[in-house]
Amino acid sequence: MTSTVSPPDSPPTAVGRSARRRSVTAAMCAGVLVAQSLVAAMNLAIPKIAASALHPSPAQLLWIVDTYVLVFAGLLIPAGALGDRVGRKGVLLTGLGVFAAGALLCAPATTLPVLLAGRALSGAGAALLVPATMSVLLHTAPPDRRAGAVAAWSTAVGIGGLAGNAGGALILQFLPWQGLFWAYVPLALALLAWVATAAPRIPRQTAALDLPGSALLVLGAAALLFGIIEGPGRGWTSATVTGSFALALMLFALFVRHGLRAAHPVLDPRLFRLPRLLAGSLGIAVTFFGMFALFYVNAQFLQYVKAYSPLQTGCAIAPLALGMMAVTKYGMRWAQRAGEARAAGAGLALIAAGLLLLATADARTPYLCYLAFLLVMAAGAGLAMPTLSHAIVASVPAHRSGMGSGLQGAARELGAALGIAVVGTVLSVRFAAGTGHGATTVSAFADATALGYRIAAGVVLVVGGAVVWGLRAGARAGARAGRGGS
Repeated sequence: MTSTVSPPDSPPTAVGRSARRRSVTAAMCAGVLVAQSLVAAMNLAIPKIAASALHPSPAQLLWIVDTYVLVFAGLLIPAGALGDRVGRKGVLLTGLGVFAAGALLCAPATTLPVLLAGRALSGAGAALLVPATMSVLLHTAPPDRRAGAVAAWSTAVGIGGLAGNAGGALILQFLPWQGLFWAYVPLALALLAWVATAAPRIPRQTAALDLPGSALLVLGAAALLFGIIEGPGRGWTSATVTGSFALALMLFALFVRHGLRAAHPVLDPRLFRLPRLLAGSLGIAVTFFGMFALFYVNAQFLQYVKAYSPLQTGCAIAPLALGMMAVTKYGMRWAQRAGEARAAGAGLALIAAGLLLLATADARTPYLCYLAFLLVMAAGAGLAMPTLSHAIVASVPAHRSGMGSGLQGAARELGAALGIAVVGTVLSVRFAAGTGHGATTVSAFADATALGYRIAAGVVLVVGGAVVWGLRAGARAGARAGRGGS
């Protein structure tokens, strides 16, 4: 009788390693998808929260959505440095636990302060887990597959908003808004158990925590959003609002000054001398500005103007995910052939075009026509997001991958927060003006939505032009450096 023993590098071993990498990739993508989905799910819940016993004002509704995004954005970069310093897997598991605790605090909330506190806690948990997912993913992916891993991660970020709409719709069709948060508690805990078994431990890197810089970044963003959100209610020329904008400018100036002087700043402003990194950061921010302007308004438009139920609304939006996935699959390949500037520029132009098309929709617009407008935006996001994410990651040294993922995450969430704040403010002001002049509720809301979309499209086009110029400048600088080194 004979027996055979497989050598260490036999195909079964290779298959096992490949299966483990796929499990890690799936777990990391699931983590960022869950964190991102809560933003979109909240947008779908706005009509029920507005009609609840909390009786929030339009400005308070914006804070319910944006508190999570603001804390998420402000803590992403220091959270990336924390993961480099103390261990990315540990920070990832802690983030999932904090995220679940925030959802658990929101679910039984009967007052606005408690709900906002829970939203902030979940945002802090999301900030801990998201940069760690990217770091773990890059560590486990072979060099020749890192671009694909970044594309998969970017797709999960984009689909997170759509999954939040679809999953939230199913919950909100049958349960009150509190059911949304109850659903996220076991989801986060199940993901924690999966990550604990699948993710490897990664060697720690030397990284300093810049608490003063982090505080300046968060406070500056909060002051800016306060001015945008509270402007309609308090008056754009009121001392409170103008003082808020002035405070934001001062805090951001102090943040830059601190970054230039600190030995280990949370974000070194000198990095933005790299055209590719600056353009990638601006591009990610404006992509999410446009997409979350859509997410905030779209669910309300379909429920208020088209009279869809929450479940119908979620199903109506779901095809966006398929469109984005289909385009993202080939987006990185096309960017490698045509260049980052062309791919990102085409993506941002499609997002702006989709917003302008959506601005023409009203109660009589057929769903198939409306869906075509949404798919234009899906194609744009599928082209832009992986290309811009890779531009940032490739511009940062490998030993600072936590900072790089934190930077793109902060740009993403700040863009989303500004998109929600700007379009939400335009919506509330224009809607109040329309109903005040005798328009019906439906027509006034449709008119306000159209104005919000047009403003968002203008922002995307203007900033998108700067992004394309920056990517081209980065490509020229890279080519000169290559010739100089040869």
